[in-house]
Amino acid sequence: MNLASNGFQGNLPSSLGNMKEIEFLDISLNNFYRKLPGIFLEGCYSLSFLKMSHNQLSGETFLETANFTNLSVLCMDNNLFTGKIGDGLRSSRSLSMLDISNNGFSGVIPIWIGELPDLYALLLSHNSLEGEIPLSLFNISTLDILDLSENRLSGGIPSLVNSRYPTVLLLQGNNLSGVIPHILLAHVTVLDLKDNRLSGNIHEFIKTQYISILLLRGNNLTGHIPHQLCPLSDIQLLDLSNNRLNGSIPSCLSNTSFGFGNGDSFDGSYFDSGLFSSITFYTNFKSLIVEDQFSKDFKAMTKTIIDFATKHRYDAYWGGNLKLLFAMDLSANELSGEIPVELGGLGEVQALNLSHIKLSGVIPEGFSALKNVESLDVSFNRLQGRIPPQLTDLSSLAVFNVSCNNLSGIIPQGRKFNTFDTQSYLGNPLLCGKPTNTSCERNNFQEPNNGVEAADESTTINMESFYWSSAAAYVTILLGLLASLSFDSPWSRAWFYIVDAFIHKGRRLL
Repeated sequence: MNLASNGFQGNLPSSLGNMKEIEFLDISLNNFYRKLPGIFLEGCYSLSFLKMSHNQLSGETFLETANFTNLSVLCMDNNLFTGKIGDGLRSSRSLSMLDISNNGFSGVIPIWIGELPDLYALLLSHNSLEGEIPLSLFNISTLDILDLSENRLSGGIPSLVNSRYPTVLLLQGNNLSGVIPHILLAHVTVLDLKDNRLSGNIHEFIKTQYISILLLRGNNLTGHIPHQLCPLSDIQLLDLSNNRLNGSIPSCLSNTSFGFGNGDSFDGSYFDSGLFSSITFYTNFKSLIVEDQFSKDFKAMTKTIIDFATKHRYDAYWGGNLKLLFAMDLSANELSGEIPVELGGLGEVQALNLSHIKLSGVIPEGFSALKNVESLDVSFNRLQGRIPPQLTDLSSLAVFNVSCNNLSGIIPQGRKFNTFDTQSYLGNPLLCGKPTNTSCERNNFQEPNNGVEAADESTTINMESFYWSSAAAYVTILLGLLASLSFDSPWSRAWFYIVDAFIHKGRRLL
């Protein structure tokens, strides 16, 4: 029975429980509300496919044993269910897909879920689940996608040690802490750990051939960006922003699949895993009209949605759009040094964000080879010199931001650069020309002989010299005071008298 995508409203009738032999029931995308009838949970014991997503069903459910021993797919996402995840499905040993995301479930994740032998997809996101992640979830050998994102989970991340296949692991938006397990990174194809409280270094892992999406934004990660990221041949999204990573940007990042636009090929051999997964069921029926049996297949799809910031905003990507997106974000870290000229070889990248770091030097002319780039952000750094006029060859560029640097000279014009407003160039007083109001005439604008040195001398303070001079002044004043007290004078006698009176008064109080 397929009742999906109608305008049905009201309660689910208890007479559903009379369908003893029904195998497939889809009531999704309607306006059913209130609780599930108890007789339905007990009577439909032949169900193998039950989908009731996108309704307004509510109440606590599966607190007691449900008679769904043959159930393979259960999708009850996007409803108003509340309470704890009960043990009612514990006897459903054939479950391959369990989706209860976008509800109001609370409490801890039951350990028995990790004991289901054929579980393929487990989706528990956008609830109020708390506590630690059960180790049993990471021991499911058949698991292809695990989505626990946007809950209140805490504690550390277990190691993924028993997976047969590369796994989609979505844990973003929790309160997870500790370090990223070394073994974990070798067994995933998609890893989203954004917005947690993870610390430590990014491990120098070796088996990286599976990873297509690595999102570690908004944690407390420290240390260098490991060079072991450079051989990633399937990487499409790399987000390390809003951490405390230091050191320089590895020049070998041009060896990743971001650089395959320069003559290499990307086949995405592992990228489909988990993102476009489906489970198909075939059911045979006896007809009252014809003698032969006929069959019907039912598909249960899992759609992985990834949020990524491009063009100064967060967008959600899935399906074909996600497969075509190449982007790298290293912003808001403690990185330093110059921009490696090799990054001009990232021919596939569509969004490159190197803002809010401490980069120095110049914008490489080789950035003109970023033929597919649509968003390029190097704002809030210490970059100097000119904006390379070769960047006007970037025909796909829609967002360009070099604000709050020490850039100088004439702003290039032509093609896409004619569309950028003053917001792209704020905080660079030595830039002139359109769209700013600063004229490039020599009477009004004096261009430095050497853009790098001039900007450095006029805007950069030598902090080391400042600290040493402050320390020397402090020591000099202290020595002067001690020297003046060593001589017999009315001023020194008055000082010692005050100190002696203070000591005597203190003794009396004690």
